[in-house]
Amino acid sequence: MTNYFSKNLKYIRKTRNINQKEMAEKLGIAQSTLSCWENGYRSPSLDMIAEISKYLNIYDNFIAKDLSNNTTNFFDELKLLLDKNKDFLTDENKEYIKSIIETEKISNN
Repeated sequence: MTNYFSKNLKYIRKTRNINQKEMAEKLGIAQSTLSCWENGYRSPSLDMIAEISKYLNIYDNFIAKDLSNNTTNFFDELKLLLDKNKDFLTDENKEYIKSIIETEKISNN
């Protein structure tokens, strides 16, 4: 079974320009623990997955999905996330997220 969690965790963290040290500190874990998760050597508890999802502002199940071959599903998830949080985002944040979605769609076509 492929560990999509580890790949997605690393990808999402990097696309948000968050380094391992910063994320580990925010989650209250060692940087080496985060590295082990990203490299698929270990897996976090379900409670920690919830904390990671909260920190990254994504759905718990989104981080474990196979996103590599289904970019449409990925963009649908991003749009859903944007809609879910629209009351908490500034107009500038909304436009930034929309531009990321559009840029990624174009680059994947």
